[in-house]
Amino acid sequence: MSFPNLYYKRTTATAKACYICYKPTTAVLATIDTSDFLYTCTIHLSDHGFATRVLELESENKIGISVEEIAKLREEWEEKQRRKQEKEKVDKDKPADEGEKKEDDGKSGKSSKAPVSLPKSGSLSPRPTHEKYILHRDIFALRVSEHRRRRQTSQAKDLAPRLPGAPSSSLS
Repeated sequence: MSFPNLYYKRTTATAKACYICYKPTTAVLATIDTSDFLYTCTIHLSDHGFATRVLELESENKIGISVEEIAKLREEWEEKQRRKQEKEKVDKDKPADEGEKKEDDGKSGKSSKAPVSLPKSGSLSPRPTHEKYILHRDIFALRVSEHRRRRQTSQAKDLAPRLPGAPSSSLS
């Protein structure tokens, strides 16, 4: 069982020993599903030999709307602008009297329509807002080997009662 090398920085209420220097700290690096976590000082997080911070992409916006949703809204807006321009061209071609009546009707129709609103933030999937870090490959290898050792130990304890015992009588 392997887990990704992507950790999120979180803070806890209780301080525990740092993974590196054993000083009390409340900063925790944890995977998204918390299958692995380690307490670490904030000083170690700035050390590139321990972990590297993953910077968010500039293309992602701060309000949490995906790029697809933005493209969809932009396309709808452009379509409305094209319709509006076509309507203005048609109105210019007709006599002035008919054009004024249509503009009045168009204004009342627009006021009855509800403006297009952005989707509610509650409908979007929640994204973690914590700082992201990637552990150095050696530190990550230590974490993976530690998890493997724990898993093998628990499997050995589960298997041990089912194995036959050593003979207790002498062979004389």
